[in-house]
Amino acid sequence: MAIAIVLVSLSAIACNLRSTPTVSSVSNQPTSELPTLQVWWDKGFNQDEDEALNRIIKNWEAQSGVKVQLFLQTPDDLLSKAQRAIQAGTPPDVLYSDLGSGTLFPRFAWEGKLLDLSDIIEPQKALYPQSVLDAVHLYNNVEKKRSYYAIPIQQSSIHIFYWRDLLQQAGITTIPEDWQGFWQVWETAKTQLRNTQNLDIEALGLTLSVGSADTNFLFEQMLEAFDVELLDAQGQVLANDPKLRQNLANLLTWYAQHYRQGAIAPDAIEWLSPDNNIHLLNRTVLMTPNATLSIPGSQRQNREIYLNQLGTVDFPKKPSGEPMRHLTSVRQVIVFKNARQSELAKDFLRYISQPETLAEFLKQSGGRYFPVLSPVWKDPFWQDRADPHISAVTKTLLEKPTRTFYTAINPAYSQVQEDYVWGKALHRVIVEGVSPEQAAAEAIARIQEIFAQWQ
Repeated sequence: MAIAIVLVSLSAIACNLRSTPTVSSVSNQPTSELPTLQVWWDKGFNQDEDEALNRIIKNWEAQSGVKVQLFLQTPDDLLSKAQRAIQAGTPPDVLYSDLGSGTLFPRFAWEGKLLDLSDIIEPQKALYPQSVLDAVHLYNNVEKKRSYYAIPIQQSSIHIFYWRDLLQQAGITTIPEDWQGFWQVWETAKTQLRNTQNLDIEALGLTLSVGSADTNFLFEQMLEAFDVELLDAQGQVLANDPKLRQNLANLLTWYAQHYRQGAIAPDAIEWLSPDNNIHLLNRTVLMTPNATLSIPGSQRQNREIYLNQLGTVDFPKKPSGEPMRHLTSVRQVIVFKNARQSELAKDFLRYISQPETLAEFLKQSGGRYFPVLSPVWKDPFWQDRADPHISAVTKTLLEKPTRTFYTAINPAYSQVQEDYVWGKALHRVIVEGVSPEQAAAEAIARIQEIFAQWQ
């Protein structure tokens, strides 16, 4: 069974990571008779996502009489190509990027490179939750103002994905909601499975490496768990707060203890972004956190695995016993101020951001991301309690407290992520053996240095 699962998963992941770029002229009408809109977009994790986007484009072409030239590329390659095009003064008309949404887009807004899209947001502003609006309400340092410089398309939050059937085989039917009990249950199950069934399996698939976006995402959620509030309301670093430093040291201690005690997979210190998915689907770890529904989505065609064997669970309460506040990642689309067809780009975004359009796009994409517009939440697709994965995400995002990432408050924080400050801090403690207090002080000093460069 493990071999079959991983083959399906690796096929999906390989599609996402190594696919060749796709350039398509969606319309069949002669190029010379139509204006052309250039759209650059992440290649989907699966074929359904690309097909859903193509359907949207074809419908808009039919309504607008505009021809769309669609360029699909894997996320890393798309972002690097987009940056080169921007530097050359030839940006695409429309850019959607998973990786850029929380990092480069706030920076582009800061630099005054983006078109103000408030006239698209404002007519339906009441349909967005505040955390989504916060993510696209960015600061323009050239014009000294905040405004809506991106259109939110979809959102996600980090969840725990696990093997429900393996927990049952270990005699565990309930996952505790308290912090200590939650993390202990996976270690208990590992011990039981190794002793009674001779399974070579690890408890926790927590990515710890320098250079992985998964390390960043999980650590940011863990900062929230340990009440590490790094920035004030004005986006400045609270560097001199002794409580901040101690809480950060406590978090680094928690990671180090679990790794040294053998709870975390020993090679997690070297994992790249797809590796936690692969290890879970190979059944070499019992659980792993992930920022989208890509793990269960890769098994959707196998209903036994999808419905009965895989599970999705929320994070537990904080170590303090307080409810967890969940970080939301809002995926966005932007238009550059010097785009060749900026007005046509805005027309396209008006179309794609309508509730009925986004509803169909997200469903046809397989539900890997959650809607950003409240009318779409009522669709039975998102309210299906029989779906253990979508229903878990729906409950988190609609019923529990959320906040956006620090990059929306201050784009300097995007460099904190790009420099992998948190992965380096973990490496200092786990690999090099420095004290958590020293690693925490070094991390804060580096963040201060980064922020000083943005003054």
